[in-house]
Amino acid sequence: MNPMKKIFENKTVLILSTLILGALIGWILKPSASPSEAEHDHVGEAGANTVWTCSMHPQIRLGEPGSCPICGMDLIPTNQMSSGSGNPLVYEMTPEAVALANIHTTRVGGTNAAGELFLTGKIQADERENASVTAKFPGRIEKLYVTFTGERVQVGQKLATLYSPELLSAQRELIEAGKSKADFPELYQAAKEKLRLWKLTEAQIQAIEQSGKVSEQIDILADQSGVVTQRNVALGDYVSTGQVLFNVVNLNKLWVLLDAYESDLASIKLGDPISFSVAGLPGETFTAKVSFIDPLLDPNTRAASVRAEISNSGQKLKPEMFVTAQVKTRTAQPGSDLTVPRTAILWSGKRSVVYVKVPAERPSFEMREVSLGARMGDNYLVESGLQPGEEIVTHGAFAIDAAAQLSGQFSMMNRPETKSLEVSPEFKSQITQVAEAYFGIKNALVNDDLEGTKKGVSLLSQELSKVNMSLVKDQAHVQWMNQLNGLKEASQKINASPSLEEARKHFSMLSFHILEMTETFGINKDVVYKDYCPMAFGDQGAYWLSEKKDITNPYFGASMLTCGEVKQTYLKGQPVLNLAGSNPAPAPLHNH
Repeated sequence: MNPMKKIFENKTVLILSTLILGALIGWILKPSASPSEAEHDHVGEAGANTVWTCSMHPQIRLGEPGSCPICGMDLIPTNQMSSGSGNPLVYEMTPEAVALANIHTTRVGGTNAAGELFLTGKIQADERENASVTAKFPGRIEKLYVTFTGERVQVGQKLATLYSPELLSAQRELIEAGKSKADFPELYQAAKEKLRLWKLTEAQIQAIEQSGKVSEQIDILADQSGVVTQRNVALGDYVSTGQVLFNVVNLNKLWVLLDAYESDLASIKLGDPISFSVAGLPGETFTAKVSFIDPLLDPNTRAASVRAEISNSGQKLKPEMFVTAQVKTRTAQPGSDLTVPRTAILWSGKRSVVYVKVPAERPSFEMREVSLGARMGDNYLVESGLQPGEEIVTHGAFAIDAAAQLSGQFSMMNRPETKSLEVSPEFKSQITQVAEAYFGIKNALVNDDLEGTKKGVSLLSQELSKVNMSLVKDQAHVQWMNQLNGLKEASQKINASPSLEEARKHFSMLSFHILEMTETFGINKDVVYKDYCPMAFGDQGAYWLSEKKDITNPYFGASMLTCGEVKQTYLKGQPVLNLAGSNPAPAPLHNH
């Protein structure tokens, strides 16, 4: 064989062997998939159609995780943007998105049923603790010891040093008068009094007399302790008599100024206790008493200032802090006006939209329709749709609404239809009495009282017989007749029930028709609650209407009194939106 050919063949075999050996070693030493690759594979397995979006910019919709190209935040799946509360009107956001959108909230004023009046306002310095340090004689600022506003000073502390030719002359007069004070005591006293009027201290005057020399520079001293809120001079300035050099305010005493509308004023009296909080000190509550009520209304806002005084020795509170306060009034006036800032309103006519902060693990905001009244300065009266003390978004509402719209949830431009029908006040008053009788039945079941339950059914039947069905026409008449038949049938079955267990089964159907009546026509109660127990009837779940916010379960009574949750709140005068599946009929529990 040709030697060169043999060498070439041996070299080829050697190379192939090396490649095979290298591949084998690489396969053995191959690391496991990186977390990012594993996550990517997991995402692919979970669903190739997952859409990733930004909680702050929901218009960003990508097919894979990453960072938002606008703000750099981590993208999240769109299914995490939906409400976890089960309420399609609630939109959830991440804390980062809330911070980036600069969302601010505030509580709504007004009086609740307990006689607590909710007011907003701010902290102000006590006007009586504000002092101006003025130039008592003309001169030039030679030294400045206070160089910025906000600096704390004590009474008698040096604020500045002044050179004044007039003061030099006055000192010479005192020295000369002192030499002949035995012969001319009046001149001596007049010379001293002149320096006293120029606010020289007795120690300064005595030092001039004892030394017999004039001082070219005189110190300007603080008249009171406090914080310098204004500095009007700079080094080298020439000042004239009476010119304000500094403003000093004592912040150990502050005013709490609250805005009370004219409908609220009748329930506020001097001495009423106030509890308030400020956003800058979360979790802390301060107390004070009403010390002054402004006798004049602001012509623009139609509000008067209510003042309370508070000690601020710890310097926690600062002027201009916003305040949310509750006034313990002596008389409850649930009809008092509610107002909201115009910045909170997404305008769409008389029935507009605001966003209400609701309690949840993550920041959550409920879209709420409100009926607006007259404009009062920068605020609008709210005729219905809000309760006193609720927390609404006053800055950033449009950002929330836009994000909800882009994520496919309900928004100002995509609102569900209204389920409620307009009826006469007389008819609404009559069915309110039906609801009151229903509450009696519900409370008897809460107390495990079968006899009381049946008495409540008799009262409900009496109230049903008083309802004038001719007061409703067309669709409203059809709706009422369906509800009336259901209410009568459920009432009869409860009345014939031999046990609490049986009565509770039929109470679920009675509750269904009462809820339908409330949602369709409304009742004259300021607020009622739609409650739900998921464990009722072997985990089938059941609803009921309650006049109380606290859960008291009529399906379990004392055995599980607080089992349940509030699913919806109905406010007087607020139409109920037609949400699919919001009030499902109870499933048949047994055959009849």
